[in-house]
Amino acid sequence: MTNQQTNILSVDNSVENLKEHPLIQCAATQLASNEVVAFPTETVYGLGGNALSDQAIERIFKAKGRPSDNPLIVHISNKKQLQHYVKHIPNSARKLIDAFWPGPLTIVLEHNKKLSTRVTAQLSTVAVRMPDHPVALALIEAANVPLAAPSANTSGKPSPTTADHVRKDLAGKISTIIDGGTTGVGVESTVVDCTSETVMLLRPGGISKEALEEIVGVVEVDPALVAADHTPKSPGMKYTHYAPDAPLQLIDGSTDFFRKIVEDAINNGKKVGVLVTEENKGLTRANQEVILGKRSDLSTVAQTLYSSLRSFDKNVVDIIFTEVFPETGLGSAIMNRLKKAAGGTIIKQD
Repeated sequence: MTNQQTNILSVDNSVENLKEHPLIQCAATQLASNEVVAFPTETVYGLGGNALSDQAIERIFKAKGRPSDNPLIVHISNKKQLQHYVKHIPNSARKLIDAFWPGPLTIVLEHNKKLSTRVTAQLSTVAVRMPDHPVALALIEAANVPLAAPSANTSGKPSPTTADHVRKDLAGKISTIIDGGTTGVGVESTVVDCTSETVMLLRPGGISKEALEEIVGVVEVDPALVAADHTPKSPGMKYTHYAPDAPLQLIDGSTDFFRKIVEDAINNGKKVGVLVTEENKGLTRANQEVILGKRSDLSTVAQTLYSSLRSFDKNVVDIIFTEVFPETGLGSAIMNRLKKAAGGTIIKQD
């Protein structure tokens, strides 16, 4: 798996009939040979492999350094494909599919054992979504198989939102990277479990809990999202994720409190990085300041979150401090990722 030649294929998203594009066909041939291919989605770049092949799935785990007991999300290119891999599609799932597919919503259902058991980590359920990106849909259609695809990064590091992020993490470990430009949403899909009577939110993401409830009524929240002593059920939530090179701490308080925490660290000889919104730029004397979108528009924060976490230079800073955000709407997804990146470390103002 190491020192493999990695080809980078630049594909124009606006080209008509992308499925027949020579570079998409080339990548599909790689997938047919059980190689793994990184490709853009509307959320982050995914690392795709044939979801029916144990060999392909093993290559995904090895390339990422991902624990093998962590299930993968399966990507399909049309709604009808779902019935080939699950036992039953309940009414709640059908409503959500009609409302949000293609899009950043992953649905957990009982599978029918046609997928590789490596995809499902021996569970009775599988997580499936239909991405809203022309390159992703064309690649899945050209490959003619469902693609298991976690984020295309080294396990535990911030997810990739550009092909260059993928290259830095996985060059030499995978066969192909499709460069389709920067992703849109910036954080991973929302994951919901539809195997019970009431829909359960397993991972916040590009679609808010409030938006889900407009479609299916009350949505419960996985206890693991609010209590550390519960094991999460969602793919991608079991282990530490999104961590930058230097330790990250969240500061929950006023701007004066934020400034004081940073100044105290500087006075104690620390080289400090800060992750702040445009509204608070220039607030501190930090060694490295990274602007994280606009606080007044959290979609801009989500779009730049992972690239911002990746931009800190471990040779420049010893510690990173970040603002916190309201845990409603898209803010829930942003805070979920920041808390995971910080290992739950939050400094709160009394």
